[in-house]
Amino acid sequence: MTDRRRRGTKLGVGENRAGVIALGIAAWVVAMLWIFPVGWTVFTSFKNEEDASAQTLHHGLSLQRYSEVSHSTQGTLSLGAAFTNSVVVVLVSTLIVMLLALPAAYALAIHQVPKWRDVLFFFISLKFLPVVASIFPIYVYAEKWNLIGTRTILIILYIAINLPLAIWMLRSFFMEVPRELIEAAEIDGTNLFNQLRSVIVPIAAPGIAATALLCVIFAWNEYFYAIQLNFAGASTMPQWVIGNVSTRGNFLAKLSAASIIACLPVVLAGWAAQKRMIRGLSMGAIK
Repeated sequence: MTDRRRRGTKLGVGENRAGVIALGIAAWVVAMLWIFPVGWTVFTSFKNEEDASAQTLHHGLSLQRYSEVSHSTQGTLSLGAAFTNSVVVVLVSTLIVMLLALPAAYALAIHQVPKWRDVLFFFISLKFLPVVASIFPIYVYAEKWNLIGTRTILIILYIAINLPLAIWMLRSFFMEVPRELIEAAEIDGTNLFNQLRSVIVPIAAPGIAATALLCVIFAWNEYFYAIQLNFAGASTMPQWVIGNVSTRGNFLAKLSAASIIACLPVVLAGWAAQKRMIRGLSMGAIK
């Protein structure tokens, strides 16, 4: 037992105990700084508005704020409608992105086109485009085609936003598939689909899951296009959260409760898929 403890605490070459301790303390400090706003929001969501505004705890904690934000008043966006809109938009856009990105990424990984690095950089560079710069032409055409205030316009935009990232990531994951498997699948062309389904795709499954989850998170959290183009009957969860901001009276506790509710679906999805996501994000990192 003593030998095991010694081996577990043995320092590596070039390491010193003070440096390891300092690095550990720094990691804890960074973690606490990151988690503090989340913890503060969760704690505030259980207060009443008076305590939340004054940062006190005179009236105790309760679930009243969650009940208030879950029951909307007439004429305001309801939690149920916003949640349904977000689920439909996110799932449909992510499904289409994956259906388009999988064959494109596979083709780029296996049959590299001339100047393929330029092609990949073009895909990912689309993420650098400021969303504000694109809103005017998008709004004009959305209005022309009667898409303002519909789920369709958000589905189209989220496909365009996430597709470059999905192709970029999936290509790296397909590069990890052993070449002999790919060559065997291509030689037996009549059985190519079965080879892809039963051999190649399962190997890249963690990367596919990680890519899909990132697309879901980005689409779920997107706010700018949603507020500019979807202010009518297809509002999403970020718009519902902002709808809890009031011009009269205090609203900090209600806003905190709404924020926690809006974050829960993606947090639970990430927690459920954490093993596949970690494995998928690490694929291709080391050759």
